[in-house]
Amino acid sequence: MCRKSVWRLMLSLLLAGSVLGLAAPAAADDDDHEPLAGYIADEIIIKLFHHSDLTAVANQYRLNLPPLDQFGARPIYRLRIGDGMDAQVKAAAMASDSRIEYAEPNYLLETPEAQRGRRRWVIGGNAGVFATQWSTTVLRLSEAHAISRGAGVTVAVLDTGVDLSHPALAGRLVGGFDFVDGDSVPQEVGNQTDHPAYGHGTHVAGIVALVAPDAHIMPVRVLDADGVGNIWVLAEGLRFAADPDGNPATNDGAQVINLSLGTLRRTALIEDMLEALACDDDDDDDNCPYGNGVVVVAAAGNSGDATPHYPAAEQASNLLAVAATTATDTLADFSTRGPWVTISAPGDQIVSTVPGGQYGTWSGTSMAAPHVAGVVALVRAQRPSLPANQVVQHVAATAQPIASPAPARVSPLAALGSQPENGQYAPPAMNWQLFVPLTTR
Repeated sequence: MCRKSVWRLMLSLLLAGSVLGLAAPAAADDDDHEPLAGYIADEIIIKLFHHSDLTAVANQYRLNLPPLDQFGARPIYRLRIGDGMDAQVKAAAMASDSRIEYAEPNYLLETPEAQRGRRRWVIGGNAGVFATQWSTTVLRLSEAHAISRGAGVTVAVLDTGVDLSHPALAGRLVGGFDFVDGDSVPQEVGNQTDHPAYGHGTHVAGIVALVAPDAHIMPVRVLDADGVGNIWVLAEGLRFAADPDGNPATNDGAQVINLSLGTLRRTALIEDMLEALACDDDDDDDNCPYGNGVVVVAAAGNSGDATPHYPAAEQASNLLAVAATTATDTLADFSTRGPWVTISAPGDQIVSTVPGGQYGTWSGTSMAAPHVAGVVALVRAQRPSLPANQVVQHVAATAQPIASPAPARVSPLAALGSQPENGQYAPPAMNWQLFVPLTTR
């Protein structure tokens, strides 16, 4: 089935539910709510087969011109709906138009820690605790760093921004961008009392620095202080991270991207972007603007069940979806799991950097993902010519099985060529149908 037919079917299925009820996220208290399933009510994203059809399409479907934005030079546009029609209904009405490859609402996304009572970090710890915590022992980082420290690799952290003056990140940050405020200073904004996601990006960046101490970190702010963003801004952030100056001839892009965020909605726009970053569909690899491709690492979500969260649940060749493990090498009860999750990593009670030059403890798959992103940086530094899809396969195949019905836990030593901890490179097959998900909290 072609992509367009798939998206038509998906839109039809979504409309069979309560369409208007999706236009905004449900109200919830500060400690526990379901993941965002909403979208910006008066915006729609469309991809045309030809730029020249924009005016006719906009006029027919009552979309305001000029577009709010265009995705680079591609015929992908973000437009305001001019007649008040719901974005989901509007997208469905456009699904059968032969001029349109896809049309979808501008879906909202957020940090996984915005659900399940894990919205804020707990202050505490110091540089010594940060460097010697349980995850460093489980991953045997001191031994891995004798082989690779990630030198020459840049990891982009698409998140709430970073505390740009944190001592633990000094000398490790490279120029990023703030797509929320539209400037070149991707600084964390807000405070811990009023903004539940404040410090999220700084915490994630610190974990990358812990695992890959010689890698550079590129902060890209795509989420506000409440941890909320949208797929258009995410797509722009992905494009910037891979090629900040828009010139493929310059080597300024990230080789690894961390996404500790997600939405319940699969989207054609993000699927498009992931495919472009993979660089494995080109007839001529030299034509790919992203070299050997960019590895994207995404948090699986904190639903405690098998509910797919995107972009982690995309089946892209350059993508690693990450579940969270505990200090006893078991699957964390809050972690999303399922056959679409590629790998697991430490994500429970993780100490890392937080704003104000401090340290704090946070739990979630957001903390697991940057552990994997850091390991990918170690591998890419060791094997710079290895294509992104092969890096993904290698890191997944060298993971260490754990004492849970869950994906194997990332193993830096095995990925870097040392002997796997269990003597095998291929993780054992698992029958997920025998697994009854944990009750969500």
